[in-house]
Amino acid sequence: MGRFHGGVAGVCELLSRHSGIPSHELTSCLYVHYEDRAVQHLLAVSSGLESMVVGEDQILGQVRSALKLAGDQGTLGRSLRDLGRLALRTGKRARAETGIDRLGLSLVSVGIDLAVPGPSDVNRAASALSGLHVLVVGAGAMSGLAVATAARAGAARLTVANRTRAKAERLAGGVAGDVASAVADFTDLPAAIGAADLVISCTGAAGLVITEAVVREVLAGRRPGHDLVLLDLAMPRDVDQAVGDLPGVRVVGMDDLRGTDGGVGADEVAAVRAIVDEEFAAYGSAVRAARVTPTVVALRAKAATVVDAELGRLAGRLSEEGVSGHALEEIAQTVRRVVDKLLHAPTVRVKELASSPDGEEYAAALRVLFDLDPRTVDAVTRAEVESPNLEGSQ
Repeated sequence: MGRFHGGVAGVCELLSRHSGIPSHELTSCLYVHYEDRAVQHLLAVSSGLESMVVGEDQILGQVRSALKLAGDQGTLGRSLRDLGRLALRTGKRARAETGIDRLGLSLVSVGIDLAVPGPSDVNRAASALSGLHVLVVGAGAMSGLAVATAARAGAARLTVANRTRAKAERLAGGVAGDVASAVADFTDLPAAIGAADLVISCTGAAGLVITEAVVREVLAGRRPGHDLVLLDLAMPRDVDQAVGDLPGVRVVGMDDLRGTDGGVGADEVAAVRAIVDEEFAAYGSAVRAARVTPTVVALRAKAATVVDAELGRLAGRLSEEGVSGHALEEIAQTVRRVVDKLLHAPTVRVKELASSPDGEEYAAALRVLFDLDPRTVDAVTRAEVESPNLEGSQ
């Protein structure tokens, strides 16, 4: 438990340093899951059930990237590696066996639907931004998705703004045609906002990027009746909350997207939850079965020690009586086969029983019946836990 609390404190400190938010403010916004609840949460996340937009199609790739990064950094131990593989398998099953991601929706696409409402029809995805000038602020992964989504949604013009102009140029250059021909750095941001119909902001900045003062200044030069819509997808927010109170301005933020179902029905959600429950139950059974392995190993080790000692004494006596080495080897193989057969049934059975919720009781009974040294069992357990198997997830 001490290691658990120390780990939580370490993660909070890291998040605080990365975000620039004091840890005492950050802690109130975090939640912690422990042991089985943590595993269930990981499977639900990978399956799209915990996403801001239920069923959005970006999260599984993010989990895969996180696992690869941990593997590359040498921080992915065996337990996390196995849990990562379980999460990816569960997420893939959820998408292959249900319709949770049938619409292929992302946070960006749902945000655009809220920011620029229109008729829900088959042509909506290709025409939602038809004729509009879209400004994307930022040049990270989310900004790249925003640029691609806006281009697919029919934006007439795209401008990319970033603190580093070179990154903005690379992002804009990835869009086919001349839709994203305009690029701006942050010194040009007010003018870029003034020229846009829709602003999608998703930077990694710790503070506000679009302030109330900047937008107020921009509005003075805009055509009357030409409203400005800002879609803030950043965490923490990029757009000052006060901007939404200005006339002719509408702000759509993460709070507006929270809990959006993305068109996923209750039946799909229930089907995904069933898959998560099934995978979690199988994981629990496997973990409980694995816990008996040190006891089985210790039992076989004790049996091998007893057999070797008795065969050694027997060989000494029989050698004096002129028994050949070949005969002694045959006797030794026979004794070992007899012991293996006697141990086979109880060890297989205890592994099967160990997969049940009360499985540890069977392992404990085995240790008592065969008078196994607890130190031997603990040594096997430590050897498995400390195994330096830090390979990446595939």
